[in-house]
Amino acid sequence: MRNICMIVSYDGTSYSGFQTQINQKTIQDVIEEKLERITGENIKIISSGRTDAGVHARAQVFNFHTNSSISSERWCLAINDWLPKDIIVRAAFDVPLDFHARKYAKSKTYVYSINNHRYKDVFKQKYQLHFPRKLNVEEMKTALEAIKGEHDFTSFCSLKSDKTSHIRTIHRATLEEYKHSDLEHRIDITISGNGFLRQMVRIIVGTLLEIGAGKKKSEDMITILNAKDRLKAGPTALPDGLTLWEVQYDIIDKKML
Repeated sequence: MRNICMIVSYDGTSYSGFQTQINQKTIQDVIEEKLERITGENIKIISSGRTDAGVHARAQVFNFHTNSSISSERWCLAINDWLPKDIIVRAAFDVPLDFHARKYAKSKTYVYSINNHRYKDVFKQKYQLHFPRKLNVEEMKTALEAIKGEHDFTSFCSLKSDKTSHIRTIHRATLEEYKHSDLEHRIDITISGNGFLRQMVRIIVGTLLEIGAGKKKSEDMITILNAKDRLKAGPTALPDGLTLWEVQYDIIDKKML
């Protein structure tokens, strides 16, 4: 028996998220079906975590157990020949039998990309939220500071959350603005933490957009956080701009991610 770990990139536009759902098209279902074709085994993969419908991934991590003798070097070629164009396995390697993609994850990083230009970018519109209204970027940066550290993120969590604890630790939260003449105006919000709640990053972004647009103030962020009330935060930003950037592990070489 072997335990194979894979790193996969996908465009989530056409899928109802990563995790299997009844009567829905998901990334997990597609990958498992292709692995079964290759190995002849009924394989169930274990991911680092779910991503919502429409959310993308640069480096989602999953593992599975198999008796297949396919070499580590050939796994990517074998499965990518079967996968659709919007899913690509970037790396595959053997890991210890007890490795578990979710339980062994140390932290995750998400990037939310906003197109703040007047017009949509025809080449990137599936991966950015188009928000043409003027934003106060400095206020948004100030507000981001409030979420760093360990907090109860109930205010920034879907009301449908099934987690018993909403306490999470944010290690990094940054906002970078990119302007290239009159052709591009992009804002990237990067958030890294030990775990994330359902729709947490999208609700944080929705709140930041209200702050940037002047509907809320930067100091409101800490007030919202302390309220532990979803109704106090901003709307849930659309999934288009959100990408799971990477998942960090102690036993996986960062160069593979």
